[in-house]
Amino acid sequence: MAETALRVGVAGIGRAFTLMLPTLTGDPRLKIVAGADPRAEARARFAIDFNARTYETVEAMCGDPAVDIVYIASPHQFHRPHVEAAARARKHVLVEKPMALDLDDCEAMIAAAEKAGVVMVVGHSHGFDAPIARTREIAAGGAYGSLRMINAMQFTDFLYRPRRPEELDTSKGGGVIFNQAPHQVDNVRVIAGGLVKSVRAAVGAWDPSRRTEGAYSAFLTFENSAFATLTYSGYAHFDSDEWQDWIAESGLPKDAGKYGGTRAALAGLDEQAELGLKAATNYGGPKYSPPHRDEDAATRWHQHFGMLMVSCERADIRPRPDGLTIYADRERTFEPLPRPRVHRAEVIDELTAAIVDGRPPLHDGRWAMATMEVCRAILDSSRTGREIMLSRQSSARAGA
Repeated sequence: MAETALRVGVAGIGRAFTLMLPTLTGDPRLKIVAGADPRAEARARFAIDFNARTYETVEAMCGDPAVDIVYIASPHQFHRPHVEAAARARKHVLVEKPMALDLDDCEAMIAAAEKAGVVMVVGHSHGFDAPIARTREIAAGGAYGSLRMINAMQFTDFLYRPRRPEELDTSKGGGVIFNQAPHQVDNVRVIAGGLVKSVRAAVGAWDPSRRTEGAYSAFLTFENSAFATLTYSGYAHFDSDEWQDWIAESGLPKDAGKYGGTRAALAGLDEQAELGLKAATNYGGPKYSPPHRDEDAATRWHQHFGMLMVSCERADIRPRPDGLTIYADRERTFEPLPRPRVHRAEVIDELTAAIVDGRPPLHDGRWAMATMEVCRAILDSSRTGREIMLSRQSSARAGA
């Protein structure tokens, strides 16, 4: 393994990769050396952009002796085989959320990493974000009494961004439960200690042209007696970035005047045309443009996932992109946070601490499987009308 930088092979050169790109190129602890994707146009651009080797299959890339870490950003259904391929090659793994669509697949991925003796971190999810970590510290510290309640709300245009057919098919990992709920679930689990006891939920699938779930509300109870409500809508009406002074989920300023842009871009497109638009704007496509620029660092704040209010016995705490507002018994205070030095650096903090220092990461396979158990319980509760009791939860380790 390189002493100056961990060498990264990228599995899946698509949308998730482009969102992680400012981290992969901006953090000096990493160096991109290889990439794998079935799309020739993506491989061609990747080879030029990073002077890196490219492969048609992830399995072939995992055999590259220059790769230390495989960053798995392939479609959800490939996460298990790609993690297993990396583990067989004795490569450390950073795998995107959701970890997998099935809890048995999560178990198999954990077993593969443990058998190979490699580190597996699952993310990015917003549970890594600095405002969430600081909120956890305050709530766990007890200065405002015990944590009692969390309320989380997020409204976006998720369902109307260009999609492949499987992204609108719940059975194949489509919809907001698999793609968006992990962020919200991770946030409340990090803050409340991780151990969800039960889930009661309802979901909404309200647009016949987008046949997967676009909304949900869930009620979670924790083993420590705290509870949380989670609400999400991806139907492109209200935008909860309005509650964050028009700082987008990415941490960058957002133009509020572009309301309705995603729906307008899809207007009149059939499935094939939408697929073509998705391909054209994806990495390597003729209309691709990087979502982040070097000059963004001057205006970037921390990422967020909508409104979050954390209630302790003697204060409510609201994490924001630029810090935390604390509403205590007799005063309201604001605790600022410095701008992030590198986009999503917290992910690399956990990854490198585990690989270099042997420190167990918070967002390991068992943590991610527990988050996935909650997400699946949201679906199960909605379908059965029952409260779902959980059995595969993982606690937030102190110091992780």
